[in-house]
Amino acid sequence: MSGSRLPQVDNVKTALVAWVIGAHALLGYTTVGGWPYDEVNEVSFAPGVELVLAALIGPSGLFVIGGFFFLAGLFTPPSLRRKGLSRFTADRLLRLGLPWAASALLVWPLTMWLAYRVAGHDESVWWVVTHRYPLLDAGSLWFAFVLLIFSLVYAVWRTLSPPDEDAPPPGMGLLMVMALGIAVTSFLVRLVFPAKSGQIFDLHLWQWPQCVFMFVLGLICARHGWAREVPEKIRRSSTTIAVITVCLVPILGIAVGITDLAADIGPFLGGWTWQAAATAIVEGILVVTGSIWLLGLAQRHLTQNGRLAKACSRAAFPAFVIQGPVLILLALALRQLDAPAEVKAPLVAGLALVSSFWLGWRLVSRTRPEPAKAPRHAR
Repeated sequence: MSGSRLPQVDNVKTALVAWVIGAHALLGYTTVGGWPYDEVNEVSFAPGVELVLAALIGPSGLFVIGGFFFLAGLFTPPSLRRKGLSRFTADRLLRLGLPWAASALLVWPLTMWLAYRVAGHDESVWWVVTHRYPLLDAGSLWFAFVLLIFSLVYAVWRTLSPPDEDAPPPGMGLLMVMALGIAVTSFLVRLVFPAKSGQIFDLHLWQWPQCVFMFVLGLICARHGWAREVPEKIRRSSTTIAVITVCLVPILGIAVGITDLAADIGPFLGGWTWQAAATAIVEGILVVTGSIWLLGLAQRHLTQNGRLAKACSRAAFPAFVIQGPVLILLALALRQLDAPAEVKAPLVAGLALVSSFWLGWRLVSRTRPEPAKAPRHAR
């Protein structure tokens, strides 16, 4: 596959980044947690509102991160072929490792220190660095660190072991094997690392099964051109399965008696419970079929390549990188606003989306090389 841009892929990446920013803004005002502002928030959603939000947004949250790793896997092999091991490694260290290190060691500790101080906690920056759980948290940049690990492991392995060019194209059978693999390994991993648990570097080990399997699936599909076009039969089957599953999840949640998310979620996070097993099964199905559904949807309907779409796609990654401080600072700025979480959270989400993408665009436009000017006599 060539290095030319694919607007449908750029646009789906933009949509996923926007989803993550908006979801983080909402999670900061929940009692169930999931974004660090919940440690200091001044208001939170009413239980009924939180339950509705979980029903509407929660199912998609099971496959968004896996979708990112799937897309990354699709473009890793051609990038390695173009650049070679040394340049590929240097590029990944610069694009992924440097932002992660800056966030973990400086930006995120300062951001959380400010959040604690505004909330009335008399903690030092050093305390935040050394005592806040998890140690060396980088906010949303854990994703970049994990992707860096996967990318470098793949690069070394592929350099030592060339690909099998005669490998058959993936079909629904392989996708179901991947879904089963994610379900089984997620359940087993969460016996030790329950969902939402933290580890040093905030590695999200409980989410690694879907990250690994989806990255590998992207690598497999890359050689068959899925970034340009998902086979029609697979696209339709994945769409049907994903949509049905997304619709069934809230219905099943009501059927098993979930009425207060913060109080009832425990058994679903891990352990020898049927709830944890059911969560892993649903996650396995959704992360595989949902990721392909999104890509197929983008290939059919998100092909815009105008100035705004191009600007948003270029700003998407820097927007993802800077979203953490932007979200926290906006939430702190609105802290004195006498309004419920149902008002504050959407307001923070909207402002964060605009601010993150605008700042992201400013960053990339400043680093973009200026076009060479023609000599005066040639004008």
